Amino acid sequence: MTAQTKKRGGGESGNGGAGLGLAAFITNGEDLGPIVRHAFESGKPESLLQGLMGIVKMKEVEIEELCRVHYEEFILAVDELRGVLVDADELKGMLSGENLRLQEVASSLLLKLDELLELYSVNKNVGEALGMLKICLQVTSLCQMCNKDIAEARLHSALKSLELIEKDFLQNIPLKLLKKAVQKQIPMVKLYIEKKVCNEFNEWLVYIRRTAKEIGKVSISQASLARQKNEGIRSQQREAEDCSRIGFDEHAYALDVDLIGEEEVLEFDLTPVYRANYIHTCLGLGEKFREYYYNNRLMQLNLDLQIPTTQPFMESHQHFLAQIAGFFIVEDRVLRTADGLLSDSQVETMWGTAISKVTSILEEQFSRMDAANHLLLVKDYVTLLGATMKKYGYQTTSLLEILEKNRDKFNQLLLSDCRKKIDGIFTKDSYEQMIIKKENEYHMNVSAFQLEPIGVVPDFPYVAPFSSSVPDACLIVRSFIEDSVNYLSYDPMMDAYDVVKRYLDKLLIEVLNDGLLNLIHGGCLEITQMVQIAGNISILEQSCDMFLFHAAQLCGVPRRLLDKPHSGLTARAVLKASQNAAYNGLIALANSKIDEFMLLLTSINWTPEETPEHVNDYMNEVVIYLHTLVSTAQNVFPREALYKVVCGAFNHISDSIMTVFLSDRVKRFNANAVAGIDIDLKKLEEFADDKFHSTGLSELRKETTFRDCLIEIRQLTDLLLSNQPENFMNPVIREKNFGSLDHKKVSIICDKFRDAPESLFGSLSGRSTVQSARKKSLDVLKRRLKDFS
Repeated sequence: MTAQTKKRGGGESGNGGAGLGLAAFITNGEDLGPIVRHAFESGKPESLLQGLMGIVKMKEVEIEELCRVHYEEFILAVDELRGVLVDADELKGMLSGENLRLQEVASSLLLKLDELLELYSVNKNVGEALGMLKICLQVTSLCQMCNKDIAEARLHSALKSLELIEKDFLQNIPLKLLKKAVQKQIPMVKLYIEKKVCNEFNEWLVYIRRTAKEIGKVSISQASLARQKNEGIRSQQREAEDCSRIGFDEHAYALDVDLIGEEEVLEFDLTPVYRANYIHTCLGLGEKFREYYYNNRLMQLNLDLQIPTTQPFMESHQHFLAQIAGFFIVEDRVLRTADGLLSDSQVETMWGTAISKVTSILEEQFSRMDAANHLLLVKDYVTLLGATMKKYGYQTTSLLEILEKNRDKFNQLLLSDCRKKIDGIFTKDSYEQMIIKKENEYHMNVSAFQLEPIGVVPDFPYVAPFSSSVPDACLIVRSFIEDSVNYLSYDPMMDAYDVVKRYLDKLLIEVLNDGLLNLIHGGCLEITQMVQIAGNISILEQSCDMFLFHAAQLCGVPRRLLDKPHSGLTARAVLKASQNAAYNGLIALANSKIDEFMLLLTSINWTPEETPEHVNDYMNEVVIYLHTLVSTAQNVFPREALYKVVCGAFNHISDSIMTVFLSDRVKRFNANAVAGIDIDLKKLEEFADDKFHSTGLSELRKETTFRDCLIEIRQLTDLLLSNQPENFMNPVIREKNFGSLDHKKVSIICDKFRDAPESLFGSLSGRSTVQSARKKSLDVLKRRLKDFS
């Protein structure tokens, strides 16, 4: 063996270092893959194979050496292994014996186990039977509960029972017969419940349509109360504002508890709707019921939108509008509380249909109305309807537009009504000063319209400076203002004051002023009536500020804004002009009456042989008439107006006498006739001076007195009675003493003047040389006037 080892060792040395390198790699457990790959790539795998074979041989030598060294130990190990085999055989025999004894003991136990398993099987079957019975019992109990709930109208509970049967028990019912019966009855029960709630809902439809009118009336009355509260608050604010101009009023800011209250709650039953909606939803028929509800309510709405043909609209409009209001109040409640039964779009569609129909009806009915109070009543209820619906979120612009569209028509109707009333009071008035005997009459006819200073109560009986038509007209105007403001209250954003002011101007100008002008120019008035009418116009013209303040107060406009320039009424200037027309009419009437008296002047003796000693009759009549005129006008007219009228009368008297001198009716006259005219003038001048001072007109510091109005006829009389009438041609003297005379008129009148009668005994008639000199001077004047012409 040693020789062989050595021989192998010599063979191995032939591989050289390559074999040792491979051995080192293998010993170290390194990867031989790169070496193998390199050997094949270089085309020399044989050397690698030889190296590996050499390593194998080396390992075989090492194994042989190891066995040789441990040979004795291997022998000992084999002996021990044989001993173990003997022990194993003994153990096997023992186990076999134990197994036999175990089988003998377990056979009895196995019999008992089989009995136990059989008992378990019976127990399982009994349990399953009990479970089936329990399920059937629960199902039948639920069925009984459902029947009881239906009988007692507890439909919601019945549906809950049905739902529980369907979800939890129906598929688990072990008895096919019971399951089939339950499956058959469930749809029938659901159908019965559906019909029952539909019947209840249909009854509710009848109930709610009957109740909607009352619902609407209550809600509209609440809106009316709210408006009254607001008006009360505004009235208190206006009173506080008025008090603030005078002084602080501790009660102006007191809290009025009576104005604080809770609105009446609208009560109506929606339970059938809620129940029907819920039950249909539970039945999976929610969409069907929503459509059913909407269609039925839409049909009811169409019925509500039909106005009765057997009843006038004025009698039915409140019921009609209240029905519409009640309908949509109910729909609003349903929309908010009925869990999706109605949608916003559906309610808006119904409201659009209703508002379109309502505006169409209102427009047609408004076009037929011929009384302002009818239109105002309907407008008032329409405004309340709009306020009510707006509170519930509905758009009411169309209602406001129809009211806006008929605003001018209402004003025309109101003007027409006022025209009839004013014409009536003008016709009824006797145009005599009112005599007020009681304090309440004074407050009702004077203080209420501020026709006299506030706070001053005169002694009774009180003679007012106006006739009965003035407070009556003020009452009509104030009522007109209130009605106009009332109509315009439909739009709180509107500048109502400017509109009312424009309408008020129209009333005062086109109705009141025109009525007064018709009276003035009618030609049917006595002088005292014309005086009173002129006085009435003065009072009415001053009342324009009161009318304007009343309108501003109702419109909530502060009084300070009324004090701005150009904030007054145009009617005031128009009434002022009418007042002047009344004065002119009075002057014309007075002049006409004076003309009647002046006709007597033409019938006097213009060539008397003796100088008259007394005033002519015509002048007595004129003075009496002027006294009546002044006395009547003094109690009514302002002093300026009195001055104007009386001056006009005196001017007319002067012109009338001058006209008589110039007229063809007077062919000639003498100095005695002129002396008679002088006596008349003196009486008239004395009367003029007396009235000018007694009436207080002298305090006006006018340049022209009543006497000055007679200056032309006075200068003519003085000229004709002058001893040297030729001085008229002296510019200085004429300017000083005869400045009002026209030389042409003087020439005509002088041609008619005959100083003395031509008779056979003229030289013996007692004519003095002064008269002869005056005659000569007059002849000179006549010649010089002719030359001047």
